[in-house]
Amino acid sequence: MLLMGAAGMPLAVHAQEAADALTGPSADYPIVLGDPYVIDGETFTPVDTMNYDRVGYIAADGDGGDRVTGAHKTLPLPSYVEVTSLDTGRTILVRLERRGPMTTDRLLALSPGALAQLRAIDGTPIRMRRVNPPEEHRAMLRQGEEAPLRMDTPASLVEVLKRRLPDSGSASLRDPRQDSVSGREPDAASIAAIDPSADLDSSPGQILPEDTEADEGKYGEQPDAVENPEPVAQPNADENEQADPNLSEASGTGRFIVQLGAFSVRDNAERLAEKVGGFITPSGSLSLVRMGPFASREKAAQALAKLQGEGYRDALIQTAE
Repeated sequence: MLLMGAAGMPLAVHAQEAADALTGPSADYPIVLGDPYVIDGETFTPVDTMNYDRVGYIAADGDGGDRVTGAHKTLPLPSYVEVTSLDTGRTILVRLERRGPMTTDRLLALSPGALAQLRAIDGTPIRMRRVNPPEEHRAMLRQGEEAPLRMDTPASLVEVLKRRLPDSGSASLRDPRQDSVSGREPDAASIAAIDPSADLDSSPGQILPEDTEADEGKYGEQPDAVENPEPVAQPNADENEQADPNLSEASGTGRFIVQLGAFSVRDNAERLAEKVGGFITPSGSLSLVRMGPFASREKAAQALAKLQGEGYRDALIQTAE
């Protein structure tokens, strides 16, 4: 039994009509949500969730043709997401334009064009996270073109993500207390299991990165995930161990930096900066922990991959001011 909200499907069509009629950032507006609807007895409520980050499985979508588009149950239409194949680490940018998949055991439905770019098939395990890409990449997707491939996810991180995969359905990579804004109505058992006085779990894989360069201006600085000196705890790591001095190959004159985290407690930022051999940049009430600068994006990407492989999965590349 499938009961769709009255505004669900027509709003998806309206979003595409807006994109066809406009150019520039305004082509992504109006952003629409739609009414709650039911799939297989489960209610899904579309919600404008910023930090959406999950692992699950894809469905093949008959709609969309060669365009790199997708269907999702709850995120706004349109939205942009990075989709990573957990079989290969290959990562692409996808524009969400439709509601679906209309089954509870699949996280995302991809058009034939998106499946081809990802080199994936129905049932491929994926990571999907919402991002705020540059306008030039948005425009390419709106015009039916492929956006450039994103940097491949390192094999070590892919293995961590695979361990988070459920046998079916999907699992959040954010703190479980954020599930209340995921679009899925939490049941009584999951609500009762949350201890509001407990610290967030800082185990590897619990908190994963947001978009690499474009989110800061729209969504604000990255907040503290936990009251710990590093964004993600490293397993079996010596607290006094210093970072590999050759990790960053920093030039001192480059344009690119790797940011490990943003902290409201400066002492936490100082401990992390000392541990990894980085530096601190103030940003309002936050202290940003960074490494670099690097002479090229390639060198910054190499440092990022190594940091993420060692457990710092909140790290991201930014352009130095």
